[in-house]
Amino acid sequence: QVQLEESGGGLVRPGGSLRLSCAASGVFGSITTMSWYRQGPGQQRDLVAYITHSGDTHYGDFLRGRFTISRDNSKNTVYLQMNGLKPEDTALYLCNADASDPTNHNHYRTFWGEGTQVTVSS
Repeated sequence: QVQLEESGGGLVRPGGSLRLSCAASGVFGSITTMSWYRQGPGQQRDLVAYITHSGDTHYGDFLRGRFTISRDNSKNTVYLQMNGLKPEDTALYLCNADASDPTNHNHYRTFWGEGTQVTVSS
């Protein structure tokens, strides 16, 4: 029904920047909240940030103002601008979206992408 494709991950030195993208495709009514999660080696999956359809945002406390989430509703795409990257930011970053059924716009389901790897190392 909904596919999420992440891109933009890679290897970067400490203090560097990356911009992640997640594009939604498939058959759905509309997408409300879109989120980024991350999971490092041997760690739990934590919320990085989320953004509503109208643009309200929320960030995880551990980010300390270094990340910015945004979206382009015309492209069904969410972005994550990451600045001042640290080795502890190394993780698989996963995209999440809540989408309504095409025939019932009041029924929502949650969908996940497969993730894009971010590695911060000198």
